[in-house]
Amino acid sequence: MPVKKSAPDYVLLILILLLLTAGLTMVYSASEVWAEYKFQDASFFAKRQLLFAVIGLGAMWLIMNIEYWTWRQYSKMGLAICFILLILVLIPGVGMVRNGSQSWIGAGAFSIQPSEFMKLAMIVFLAGYLSRHQKQMIYFKDGLLPALALVFTAFALIMLQPDLGTGTVMVGTCLVMMFASGARIFHFAIMGLAGVAGFIALVLSAPYRIKRITSFLDPWSDPLGSGFQIIQSLYAIGPGGLFGLGIGESRQKYYYLPEPQTDFIFAILAEELGFIGGLFILLLFSLLLWRGIRIALGAPDLFGSFLACGIISMVAIQVMINIGVVTGLMPVTGITLPFLSYGGSSLTLMLAAIGILLNISRYSRY
Repeated sequence: MPVKKSAPDYVLLILILLLLTAGLTMVYSASEVWAEYKFQDASFFAKRQLLFAVIGLGAMWLIMNIEYWTWRQYSKMGLAICFILLILVLIPGVGMVRNGSQSWIGAGAFSIQPSEFMKLAMIVFLAGYLSRHQKQMIYFKDGLLPALALVFTAFALIMLQPDLGTGTVMVGTCLVMMFASGARIFHFAIMGLAGVAGFIALVLSAPYRIKRITSFLDPWSDPLGSGFQIIQSLYAIGPGGLFGLGIGESRQKYYYLPEPQTDFIFAILAEELGFIGGLFILLLFSLLLWRGIRIALGAPDLFGSFLACGIISMVAIQVMINIGVVTGLMPVTGITLPFLSYGGSSLTLMLAAIGILLNISRYSRY
């Protein structure tokens, strides 16, 4: 059993608290107009986000004090539960439809998004698999194929909702973990070609995805339709300039940018805090990535190393996709910005994952 350090990584903890503080501030600022109109309460979304943050911080603190290798023995059960939930959410009357996707299960405010929890469950299970089969990962049939089959089965269920964004983050995270385990670049090249073909098929199978691609390439070709969100996001970022318009002074939140407290919250942040504010948030995420990599490299065993690698990769991939979408560099995918965007399942999941990372840091050698 690894020897525990006296304390978790306080730098990582401080970074998370700073991001949470920024997130709560921006959720209130971005949503106050819409919340006042819809619920007659300007702080409606902010209060709910604060509740999610408190629950998430409680989960993070609890998980931070549970030895990370404990999760390996429950990984199969956790993965099985998530698979069951992904199937249940597809049943009419059980799954809830929001924004065109049947991704939620529960009742009213007490609902969860199973695909979010599948991301973490898959990371934990895959970390255990890779730690046991690292030597076989150079072989496609005996090492890589079983892992890929499991990941893409989960991806297929997520796509039936459909939720391309969450599925992409999960697959991307798992591929990073497999690459870190020693899988051959040749196999990844072959998978890359197959992935491009599959992506094209997914895009062509749904008209709304084709519109997202074309609006990404030229949003002004349909300014009131598929290109509307990207254009309004750029209209928010542009006027922000170097120092921004000031907290609470966003213009785009006045019903121009749809639900600005969720996927496009970084656009409102850039509008109100400017280039400097946006750069500060990116710096916090960069430092978070650095601490996560250090923890993964210093983990005392392969399971801890792969687990830390998966968690920090999940955060990094989600940040890159969200910022890419908001700045018009990528098609709209519906991915939230970790720790900043409004959303209970996403925030709770991320804080729970950070709790695992903090526990690994208590044993990490660096």
